[in-house]
Amino acid sequence: YPDFPTGGLIDTAKYNDGLRGGKIRIRARIAQLDKKTLVIKEIPFGCTTTSLIDSVINANDKGKIKIRKIEDNTAEFVEILIHLAPGISPDQTIDALYAFTDCEVSVSPNSCVISNDKPQFLGIAEILKISTQRTVDLLKKELEITKRELEEQLFYCLLEKIFIENKIYRFIENCETWESVVQTIHKKLVPFRKQLKRDVTDEDVVRLTEIKIKRISKFDSLKANEEIKKIKVNTDEVKNHLAHIIDYAINYFRQIKKKYGKGRERKTEIRVFDTIEAASVVVANQKLYINKTEGFVGTSLTKDEFVCECSDIDEIIAFRSDGTFVVTKISEKIYVGTNVIHIAIFKRNDERTVYNMIYSDGFKGKIMVKRFSVVGITRDKEYNLTKGTNGSRVLYFTANPNGEAETITVHLKSRPKLRNTVFDFDFSGLLIKGRNSMGNILTKFAIHKITLKEAGTSTLSSLDIWFDEAIKRLNTDKYGKFLGSFNEGEKILTIMQSGHYKLTSFDLTTHFDDDLIYIEKFEPQKIYTAVYYDGENKYFFMKRFLIEPTDKKVIFISEAENSYLVGISTDECPRVEITYRKEKGKQKPNEKVSAVEFIDVKGYKAKGKRLSNYTINQVEFIASLKPKVKPIEEIKTEEVKPAPVEKKEIKKTVKEKVIKEPEIPIKIKKTAKEKIVKKPIKLPPKIKAKPKNKKGDKKKDKQMKLF
Repeated sequence: YPDFPTGGLIDTAKYNDGLRGGKIRIRARIAQLDKKTLVIKEIPFGCTTTSLIDSVINANDKGKIKIRKIEDNTAEFVEILIHLAPGISPDQTIDALYAFTDCEVSVSPNSCVISNDKPQFLGIAEILKISTQRTVDLLKKELEITKRELEEQLFYCLLEKIFIENKIYRFIENCETWESVVQTIHKKLVPFRKQLKRDVTDEDVVRLTEIKIKRISKFDSLKANEEIKKIKVNTDEVKNHLAHIIDYAINYFRQIKKKYGKGRERKTEIRVFDTIEAASVVVANQKLYINKTEGFVGTSLTKDEFVCECSDIDEIIAFRSDGTFVVTKISEKIYVGTNVIHIAIFKRNDERTVYNMIYSDGFKGKIMVKRFSVVGITRDKEYNLTKGTNGSRVLYFTANPNGEAETITVHLKSRPKLRNTVFDFDFSGLLIKGRNSMGNILTKFAIHKITLKEAGTSTLSSLDIWFDEAIKRLNTDKYGKFLGSFNEGEKILTIMQSGHYKLTSFDLTTHFDDDLIYIEKFEPQKIYTAVYYDGENKYFFMKRFLIEPTDKKVIFISEAENSYLVGISTDECPRVEITYRKEKGKQKPNEKVSAVEFIDVKGYKAKGKRLSNYTINQVEFIASLKPKVKPIEEIKTEEVKPAPVEKKEIKKTVKEKVIKEPEIPIKIKKTAKEKIVKKPIKLPPKIKAKPKNKKGDKKKDKQMKLF
């Protein structure tokens, strides 16, 4: 994939292998310094700092974003500071910068190469295959040349050894002509031809005759054998490379990367970008007004009733008193109908906003009640929320952004034989259905008025949040890591490699740091164990601490230069393994340390405890121990000690259970009397101490004996 000298981020989902029709999205690297300041450190390829700043100012002038000022502090490296206007969300502004400025640009590649002396449009994968195969072929040729050179070197070393050790040079002393010299040497080498890889040529003989007398006199046979052996080893190695040419080529590329790769690392980070909807990130740069008498709504009706702030690309939803509603796009002036009872900005696919409504079905029909949400609609199409009966009208209507359900008091019109004219109704007892549902019957009688008795709370379940690690964004579509179910006010904890932690909301527009290493739902009582290196003292420290709630980015390791976070654990009983450095020929064995036994829980500002006085080479977290819990039997014997009075009562109960006589039904008096006569049952002590009955009340006396 492409790598640009300006850095930034790229999304290659539609790269199309570099062929025509594909494109790559390039983004600037934007970070959040604080709630009021953003910084751009890397810009997209093809942009300059001047052109990017101009695009930001242009978007601000059009009302797409709201910034207070922009500063260009670029020197050796890019640094553009964007100061936000008061009350503007930095996360939403980052998305708006990508949507409306040159902080995100697209580049359409079109790879063309010269192949066989002709221009050809080939994909990047095909170009890489051709290039790699070409490299393999060149490496193979190089190895074959090296092999021939080594074989030739081995041949001459053997030939020279035979020539000197067998003193063949002495037989040419009496030769008078050059031809006789060559023939004599050929003749004397015939017995040794099996040791040689090829036939001896006249050139080889000439080379032998050129050996100097000094070299012959100092010839060392053992040294010659070692050299021959070395050449044979090198030849075998080359043959092995030829037999495994692909592995050899892979190692060749690795060596190139090892030798020349330092300082040439990839500058542009490959990411998967999320799709930013302009309507969700655009700043509210307009004001919406309504004229309920004439039925008009728009941004130019400045003399009429103010509704809310909006943007010029938003949609609005308008509910009327006859039970109909319509969704339309914002404009300067548009007709939405008279008798509008509610108007607001419409968010598509919003399942959290719930509408509570009471309406009459016709002029004298039943009073219906319903709860519904509006998700998918067609713009400028009119929808009916009632049964469609002529004369239907809305009696009560509320819009609840988080599914709140209030309690109301209903006052009925008085009429003969109607006793209860006032009753309460709780909307939380109704299920939330679609806009087409007719609702439930609230009453069959006419309503005089409806008043609010108690404001309601949300009836929606907690929101399930996932974190997509590929794009580093939150979602509710079940992509990535499940963080948990969130209610209002709950936070997300993020821990960065820089040794900082930060608490953020579960808003889906939240942006996260690039060096994020840990993310989870924040639990106030959870203990965290961290190991870090202190750059000032040059020792490794361990600390256990609780996260303190704050809106700021907090550092929990040393702020000294060269300090860094080794690791962090959320286990109850974490352990680390320490590997010591070898000193003076002695190696201290590895040590395993339990964090619970090593250090107590302190604040996040505490420095912690030094792991060891020895020089540490490496520290890493290992499998944690299970927390020690007392067995249930031990807990019972220690804590549960029944009093002596209770023991006596237990024994009496046991004696009563030992009696094998069947239970006497209370209702059947005759059977009970017969059994009492045959085998009278002794009454428990408590029952004997009954109050005395009045004289003459024998019937009650017998019943007491029965029980």
